Amino acid sequence: MSASKKEITKEDIWPMERYEAERKKLRSDLVKRKQNRRCDVGPVCSFYFENYETMWSQIQEMLYIEKGGEEQIPDELAAYNPLIPKGRELVATVMFEIDDPVRRNAFLAKLGGVEETAFFEVNGERIEGRPEVDVDRTTAEGKASSVQFIHFPFTDEQVAAFREEGAKIMVGFTHQAYSHIAVLPEQVRATLAEDFD
Repeated sequence: MSASKKEITKEDIWPMERYEAERKKLRSDLVKRKQNRRCDVGPVCSFYFENYETMWSQIQEMLYIEKGGEEQIPDELAAYNPLIPKGRELVATVMFEIDDPVRRNAFLAKLGGVEETAFFEVNGERIEGRPEVDVDRTTAEGKASSVQFIHFPFTDEQVAAFREEGAKIMVGFTHQAYSHIAVLPEQVRATLAEDFD
């Protein structure tokens, strides 16, 4: 599997028998590789950076769990292909993780529009996030979804700066209810640099 691939096709999907036979090892290997594709931002949020491999695994797992067969494949491709970086971007699944449902609901009720405030900063230059446009992830009442999908479009110059070993890179939000920032660990920076063409 290649991180440089930009789209999963029906031909890339394994027959269920093959996936079931190799599922345990595939999932174990993916957990290890995903360790350098994650960055925690603040006390309850994690950015999980997607690529071809993570989305391929997600599609295979959805097919395995839901058992929808051939008819399910087009819907899964349509749902997950947009989350594969297209060469000059990073794409994150952003999750706000609070176990207590009462506390989680109260927290998310104050977080409306948080997806519009995500950013990267590379050597002091800001890259604004763009939420995935599949569905509105903040309700009319101002409650945010606990899961957000955000694209970060980079210029060639920003990509070059991101690729530099030791570059100062931060990721975070400017939302009034969650204005947290994290420094991207060097090993995560090095892994994500491979997502760019």
